[in-house]
Amino acid sequence: MTATELGSAFFLAVVVILVVCRIVSRLLQLVGQPPVVGEMLAGVVLGPSVLGALLPGVESGLFPQELRPVLYVVGQIGLVAFMFYVGWEFRVDRLRGVARTAGLVSAAGVVVPVVLGVVLIITVGERTGALAPDVPLMVSALFVGVALAVTAFPMLARIIAERGLTGTRFGQLSLGAGAVDDAVAWVLLAGVFSIAGGSAGLVSAAVAGGLGLIAVLAVVIRLRGRSVLLAERAAPENLLLVLVGVLFLIAWYTDVVGLYAVFGAFSLGVVFPRSVQLDRTVETLKPVGTVFLPLFFTYSGLNTDFTLLGSGSVLLFTAACVAVAVAGKFGACWLAARAAGEPQQVALRVGALMNARGLMQLIALNLGLAAGIVTQAMFSALVVVAITTTVMATPLLAVLDRRERPARAGHPEETVAAGTP
Repeated sequence: MTATELGSAFFLAVVVILVVCRIVSRLLQLVGQPPVVGEMLAGVVLGPSVLGALLPGVESGLFPQELRPVLYVVGQIGLVAFMFYVGWEFRVDRLRGVARTAGLVSAAGVVVPVVLGVVLIITVGERTGALAPDVPLMVSALFVGVALAVTAFPMLARIIAERGLTGTRFGQLSLGAGAVDDAVAWVLLAGVFSIAGGSAGLVSAAVAGGLGLIAVLAVVIRLRGRSVLLAERAAPENLLLVLVGVLFLIAWYTDVVGLYAVFGAFSLGVVFPRSVQLDRTVETLKPVGTVFLPLFFTYSGLNTDFTLLGSGSVLLFTAACVAVAVAGKFGACWLAARAAGEPQQVALRVGALMNARGLMQLIALNLGLAAGIVTQAMFSALVVVAITTTVMATPLLAVLDRRERPARAGHPEETVAAGTP
């Protein structure tokens, strides 16, 4: 395709993606799912699993191979803008009273899924036909373990905000544990890629780059006062240019060192200075994530082919991955919260929220696919895990609310203990 043809194809593809995402999101909102879950499922609908199976000519015409890298790059812009906004809305001060418990929940939510994922692949992986033939078994096992350990922090934050749970104890615990979870998972993922490449360079770069990022963020915090004063004197259009430039620079840096753009964007959002002028500038960036994030979901959906799950062995492998994912995340985080002294109603909700993987697992899977560690069959199987565990979160919370409502009516002190508004 020529550049002109590619541009025309891109514009049409974006219109189709946005319309389908809005329709699917509206339908799923009727059953209580957040819009971002609808966008994730819409990406699968537009891929070979649905549109490609029903109208293969339409799918290939809308999304030719030459267009897919463009969708990925523009989707990354939406992803970075979205993660920056999530970080900006995140309040570190709310974690002071739950830091110890959040640390324990986070540790359990990383260690247990990694161990279970590794055991699963070593035990049955070679018999499923879903593993890449040229990739060492341990590399595949570690990758699956890390993928199962990821928490969908952006989705978790969105679910908590949309349901008005930000001020609850379990909301604070989940946000804190989820943020630590993802930071650790990205370092572990860099370690897996280092082992796959036969070099310790990637993990060393990730650790050193992480320390460098901390230093940069510390400087940003120290210069907050001056930044606010400069922002008050600057024109709004200049502020937006500076914000985008700094955001993309951080995204580039964290991508290069192996921590990936989304982690840098979120970190910058957490420490970003606040003032009336700066807050307005951040709000103008929010629609970028809203418009372009669905392109990332569609790119992931184009790599997902559920027809590859048709064989009995791969289907059983997919079911085993879902079971291990739920046991390793929901079960481990629930037990860790209980061990830390949290009441049952708090621990169950923490487990339900931490179990969602969604967006972050899709990012990890796309990286694994690009690196040749993940086959199309494994990619599709783990997308089922991402969708299933993410869709579970809201209904689980609703069920817990319904079960505890009568008890709260008779024992109002339990409401206070749960931290429910």
